[in-house]
Amino acid sequence: MPFIPHTEADIREMLASIGAPSLDTLFEEIPAALRSGKLSAVSDGMNEMQVTRLMAERAAQDAPLLNFIGAGAYEHHIPAAVWQIVTRGEFYTAYTPYQAEASQGTLQVLYEYQTMMASLTGMDVSNASLYDGASGLAEAILMAVRAHKSARRILLPATVSPIYRSVVQSIVSMQDIELVEIPFDAATGTADIKALQQHAGSAFAAVVIPQPNFFGAMEDVDALTDWAHAQDGLAIALVNPTALALLKAPGQWGAKGADIAVGEGQPLGAPLSSGGPHFGFMCCKQALVRQMPGRIIGRTVDLDGKPGFTLTLQAREQHIRRAKATSNICSNQGLMVTAATIYMALVGAEGLRRVAAASHQNTAALTVQVSGVSGVKRAFHGPHFHEVVLHLNKPVAAVLASMQAQGILGGYDLSAHYPQLGQTMLVCATETKTEADLQRYTEALRKALHG
Repeated sequence: MPFIPHTEADIREMLASIGAPSLDTLFEEIPAALRSGKLSAVSDGMNEMQVTRLMAERAAQDAPLLNFIGAGAYEHHIPAAVWQIVTRGEFYTAYTPYQAEASQGTLQVLYEYQTMMASLTGMDVSNASLYDGASGLAEAILMAVRAHKSARRILLPATVSPIYRSVVQSIVSMQDIELVEIPFDAATGTADIKALQQHAGSAFAAVVIPQPNFFGAMEDVDALTDWAHAQDGLAIALVNPTALALLKAPGQWGAKGADIAVGEGQPLGAPLSSGGPHFGFMCCKQALVRQMPGRIIGRTVDLDGKPGFTLTLQAREQHIRRAKATSNICSNQGLMVTAATIYMALVGAEGLRRVAAASHQNTAALTVQVSGVSGVKRAFHGPHFHEVVLHLNKPVAAVLASMQAQGILGGYDLSAHYPQLGQTMLVCATETKTEADLQRYTEALRKALHG
């Protein structure tokens, strides 16, 4: 816990030096009607010993449960060196690098990150991150509408995370952008191509293509990308960066490749940490770079021919152009991006492939095991990555509660978001799970279903 050294005497001395009789005087320009008054729900201050105990008690509430929940936040092994480096003061307190001459280290890290992400997605350009995957998808949609110019409709499959779709709706709904939901095929859990064909010939700015989708299933990305381009629309790839170590890069989808690639970067070295922080990534084709929000770092040379790095393509002042400006995303998740850069540098391309392969193998093995439990079956057929949807013959909420009592987070209940699927849950196994973990999960599920 940081030590705050200001005593009451220090405070009085500082107030006297500026001629203020009290702290309240500093805020007297704020009208009384706008002030909150006494914060009745906030308790009185505690001493150091009391605060330390309180924090220890709250930390203990995060029980060490065996985690099989994915749904957009994934538990991967993070080499110890990653956060030993990231928490150095040079990275930990770095601000947006507007002054290149004072920020070469930060700028180089961001440049290396952009290079890695452009390579991973097969795209021409990467920015230096967004807030998270959900808001990143919203930014990609805004970007597609700006680039298309003549259409403000977006075809958004129901196989995109319902959380992402909710965030997107909140962000773009007031900008006269229509989100058209594309249903999924009940057998495969992938976007219904026949339903998509109903929009052939109509004007839309882009099709969002998740890979893998929220159910962990594999979409026919080549066909979807080519169809979008044939209809004069853009293709927005919503991807898992770990999966890209094994799957075709968005820049290679179809005949021309996706136009924009976006997603959640948390799997690349960011711990779950009870919910965050995360970061979003975005890459695109060179032709769209002027429409890209956020920071872009470029490599150049100085007057002496020495290499250097600087913010490029966007003037800082462009963010005040209101409706004509791209989003002002600058001081965002730079620390998470630094962690991702170090993580990718440490594990390398081969290491990332091993992580992805092991995650897929564990989920496949778990699926085989639990399919032998009476009352459990796969909801969809077809290839998937490291998540699978299971259908149960009992209410999922009760089953998950029973599994949690046994020390296991058994999955993500889909019944609220997809009631048409009945009692289903989304289950994820990453490379962190052992054979013993998979067996323990299976036995806990069997006990939850049959006692």
